[in-house]
Amino acid sequence: MGDVNAAVKAQGIKFSELQMSPKTLGEMIDLIEKDVISGKIGKEILPKLIEGAAEQDGVNAYVEANGLIQISDEGALADIVQAVFDANPGQLAEYRGGKVKLKGFFTGMVMKESGGRANPQLLQGVLMRMLDEDK
Repeated sequence: MGDVNAAVKAQGIKFSELQMSPKTLGEMIDLIEKDVISGKIGKEILPKLIEGAAEQDGVNAYVEANGLIQISDEGALADIVQAVFDANPGQLAEYRGGKVKLKGFFTGMVMKESGGRANPQLLQGVLMRMLDEDK
């Protein structure tokens, strides 16, 4: 609700003037709770939803059409992690040599590579398992 309040204030409108229905807001929250989209993606699409972007077809159709569905497939995440490892062999060697602070680097690179769509919780498990292989 804080984000909705901020958007209302920024646009200088009243809640009654929102083009987003309560149903649309509920759909977005439901997609976040079901890990279909991340909270970050929810915050990114909220301004468009407030403008009425998903009123006709629904939030699920909107996120599908815009390629925003979170990647929650371990195999797909593992492929992205491996691609990041392949592109950064020096950092991987440093991590496996004891520089564990590079975990954040790899998390950021995977999120960048996935367009911010990697499921953060699932990513951490996949990343840690793969980082600790061959250690």
